[in-house]
Amino acid sequence: MEAISSNDIRLALPKGRFLTSTSEVLQTTGVAFDDYRSRSRHYRVRSSRFDYLSAKILQERDISVHVSAGNYDLGICGADWVRELKARYPAASLVEISPLDYSEGSVFLAASAYSQFTSLHAVTTSRQTIRIASEYPSIATRTAAELRLRRFQVFPVWGAAEAYPPESADLVVIRAANERELLAQGLVPLRKLFDVEAVLIANGRSLSRKDMSEVLLRLNDRFRRGRASRNDSQPGVVEQLPDELLTRWQSREIRLALPDGHQKTPAVDLLERANLAVPGYAGRTVERRLLARLEWLAVKVIRPQDMPLQVASGHFDVAVTGQDWLTEHRCCFPNSPVTELVDLGFGKVRVIAALSQNIPVNSTAELRDFVARGGLRPLRVASEYTNIADKYLRDNHFVCYKVMPTWGASEAFLSDDADLLVDNTQTGKTLVENALKIIEVVLHSSGCLIANTESMKDPLKRAKIESMASQLKDAVR
Repeated sequence: MEAISSNDIRLALPKGRFLTSTSEVLQTTGVAFDDYRSRSRHYRVRSSRFDYLSAKILQERDISVHVSAGNYDLGICGADWVRELKARYPAASLVEISPLDYSEGSVFLAASAYSQFTSLHAVTTSRQTIRIASEYPSIATRTAAELRLRRFQVFPVWGAAEAYPPESADLVVIRAANERELLAQGLVPLRKLFDVEAVLIANGRSLSRKDMSEVLLRLNDRFRRGRASRNDSQPGVVEQLPDELLTRWQSREIRLALPDGHQKTPAVDLLERANLAVPGYAGRTVERRLLARLEWLAVKVIRPQDMPLQVASGHFDVAVTGQDWLTEHRCCFPNSPVTELVDLGFGKVRVIAALSQNIPVNSTAELRDFVARGGLRPLRVASEYTNIADKYLRDNHFVCYKVMPTWGASEAFLSDDADLLVDNTQTGKTLVENALKIIEVVLHSSGCLIANTESMKDPLKRAKIESMASQLKDAVR
């Protein structure tokens, strides 16, 4: 682990949507990081101009959390994740220095074009419980309170919030490029909440204790002048599904959730081998609601991480997800009404516990003894699987530890910001590249078909679900 001077400044830089624009800003202002660019596999970079300035490349939603915690002095991320953190932790030690002169859309409150809530007035005067799905649950909760909704429930999701209304939610709080994008998704924008500008943020304590003037002065020319709300929307018409098609979808007896992302391609292949191909699912489709060829089967495409909870809630009868996410759900809800029907064989990964190669520990038992003797105390654990990580630590009798949730690329946090990683790996190549070693395989995981146990108690549903499960099982290679 590299020693960090009290005069060093640590900067958290974003992956994804803001990477290219942020890289250009840093280059043009002279705060240069030569290895911070698209397709780079580096997580740690240093400024080629300032020897006291280093950076870590992180997922955006991690940046506001870790700058607030003091792991980084400065950070650049979207205003959406800054507001989400501040809505949940108003006293967080996070200072917004300035928005920068580039942005990526806006966050909207929206409803399905097929629901009764096609105006804000209809929402605020309703006496029923309003269900809101969002990957910004704290912003959604604050928005509902500001609108003085009589009754509401907020359902956190990992993404793809647009898939949930009208069946599983009434409203969404969602980011979109503009209103036209929402309209194309069959959503009615009720209110634009704010623009998603890139924001330069700082840890409050670091800002008062460290001299950051040279860096801030160079970035000053790219600060956005004024905070006027912009409206990038263009006039548009809701591109609704034909009423007959929507009615057919809603009337189908069985609802199946299929994965987007990296699990989509193997899921498509398996469905085709099982003679269960879903028209419109293959390829680069953006459709979330689909009709299977089986006349009783309706399909939605959502994030695998959300599926166990959505199946448990009765929003779907069956789903194709990963055993890792099913285990993560069961660790939190041991009596959840979800059961695994078929191991589908694709997407095989290991969920592992890993440490820096510099730590003189090679097993979980050795790590427990090392921590008990005062090393790595408290043990800092980075993981997307917070419930699996917590159970692993409790089962192995660790006493002094804290689990930090991450949203991908968790290996980037070792060894400066965390001591132990609980994450998934296929080949272990990324771990080796980041000088990490596996001390235990916590579980093996592959894609699986899961079902709601209440749905399986219905004889008619059970027969159809078991028929589909049998076809998938026969197609597994």
